[in-house]
Amino acid sequence: MSLLIVLFGVIALLILTLVFRINAFIALVLVALGVGLAEGMAVKDALASLQKGIGDTLGSLVLILGFGAMLGNLLSESGAAQRITYGLIKRFGKRNLQWAMVLTGFIVGLPMFYNAGFVVIMPLVFAVAISAELPLLYVGIPAAAALSVTHGFLPPHPGPTAIAVIFGADITLTLLYGLLLAVPTIVVAGPLFTRFLRNIKTEPPQNLFVLKPLSEEQMPGYGISILTALVPIALMATSAVLTITLPAASPLRQLFEFIGDPVMALLISVLVAIVTLGLNRGKTMPEVMRVCTDSIAGIAMILLIIGGGGALKQVLIDSGVGNEVTAMLSGTNYSPLFLAWLITALLRVCLGSATVAAITGAGIALPLVASTGVSPELMVLSIGAGSLMFSHVNDPGFWMFKEYFNLSIPQTLATWSIMETLVSVLGLLGVLALEPFI
Repeated sequence: MSLLIVLFGVIALLILTLVFRINAFIALVLVALGVGLAEGMAVKDALASLQKGIGDTLGSLVLILGFGAMLGNLLSESGAAQRITYGLIKRFGKRNLQWAMVLTGFIVGLPMFYNAGFVVIMPLVFAVAISAELPLLYVGIPAAAALSVTHGFLPPHPGPTAIAVIFGADITLTLLYGLLLAVPTIVVAGPLFTRFLRNIKTEPPQNLFVLKPLSEEQMPGYGISILTALVPIALMATSAVLTITLPAASPLRQLFEFIGDPVMALLISVLVAIVTLGLNRGKTMPEVMRVCTDSIAGIAMILLIIGGGGALKQVLIDSGVGNEVTAMLSGTNYSPLFLAWLITALLRVCLGSATVAAITGAGIALPLVASTGVSPELMVLSIGAGSLMFSHVNDPGFWMFKEYFNLSIPQTLATWSIMETLVSVLGLLGVLALEPFI
């Protein structure tokens, strides 16, 4: 009966978000309360569970996502993202422009949320395609694939970071494993996939961009732009490597466990960016702080949605549903990584939102970690991959891609939707390949 109630809860979530167009946060809270009460929890207990779920989930996320948003906005407003793009294109040359766009999408996508990174990169994609006389999709798909992979696989993005908190996974290890999966996934879903899109011709919509590119004098240098963008990834990745290779008493390991913690790494990155991309560029401190403050508005709803997912997760735990999920799945021969991916992929196809699908899937699949002993870091990546499965008409990202690239709906399904499916399936295969070694 408990699982049937969860099923009705998921269906209710679909109806509320897709039919009645209710905000995802409100829908998640309503469903969490409804599931709790239907499972026999007292009203007081259901409310306490909801509050605990929101608090536990957001407690360690607010700093990470807040600092990440600030860093992304500083990179965008200062012109560092634009400088990185033009610098890579200049160094790679016309023949290797796809790889330049892959690196651009990857570097810009690491500290920036997907929508922000997409909006920043697309004008540059169009400029490169026109100046180099190359098909728009040939240039744009590799950048979009890199952005999508960083969004689904790598902390400090909201989805993987929130899932890591839910599963109690080590965020730095998750980042390290995610990087191992990201490279081959981007190569296949980006440059290789575009070879099958030669017959799709498209031009960017007229008068799409009113924002003028910054001049050479207005942009920071290429080296300092790259360095600033890579500070958080370097600190967290180094911490993960040293944690594996050095003994716990090593002073070097202890130092990087401190500065490589996601919160500290992003705080350090923001402080570096304030100097390198702000004060050293002639900006006053109030001007730089305005950029940081403006960035928070963009993540407010993301934080609420993640909190709502945490509430649903906690209700599923406190109501005892997790025990029934464990009992039902314990007799199957399927890998828990595959089951977690499948649950999340189905939610993604139905709900549209990758973040909502990831958080909801994590709550449902959480008992698998304790009952099977599977690596929580790999579970994070499996669910992250599932959350990218087959984006279609119920996903805002689908329409963003369609309109920016001036495609028809069938063309968008044949390009964007297939690319997202490739990323999802390749992510699952990569996780299953890593499992024997972790």
